[in-house]
Order: sequence, then structure tokens, then C-alpha cells
Amino acid sequence: MKKQHEQFEIETLKLIKNKLDYIYSIAKSYNNDNRELMGTIESLASVANMFAKIKLEELNGKEQTSGPQGFIVSKLGNVYSNLKEYEKQKQEIDFPDWKL
Repeated sequence: MKKQHEQFEIETLKLIKNKLDYIYSIAKSYNNDNRELMGTIESLASVANMFAKIKLEELNGKEQTSGPQGFIVSKLGNVYSNLKEYEKQKQEIDFPDWKL
């Protein structure tokens, strides 16, 4: 059986993970400036970082992280709920009900 070509390189994933750590730390540091926005950025950086971490473990042949799917689903669930609520608020403000 022919092995598929790997689409990720270890060094590139390390750089990606490093950038995501930085994004996460900035969002965490400035959480008080805009709590909803920074919380969303923080959560999305956490999710992307988890994906990068799992892929790095896979490429290195060392799967150590337990329960990554639950972590990702939980973080994305929170982001999704917050953005749906934001969208709902924007629609109510920007587009009032039309009445005849």
C-alpha cells in the first residue's frame, strides 16, 4: 500500500503553534478591552493550537493529548453561541421589524 504524501511539515507546524500561542496570549492580556471579541479570538486560537498540537504529536509518533475532541467541541460551541447572539443583536439593531 502506497503511503500518502504528508501535507504538513513539523517545523512549519511549530511556527504555526508559536503564532497561535502569541495570538492567544495577546487576546488573554487585553480581554478587558473588548471581552466578547478577545474571548472569541482566545477560544479560536486555543482550538487551532489544539489541532496543531495533535498533528505535531501524530507526525512525531507520540500521541499524548487525551480528549482533544471534547476540548475543541466545547470551545467551538462557546464561540458559536456567542457569535449567534452577536448576530441576533446586530440584526435587531440594524434591521428593525418592518411594519405597514
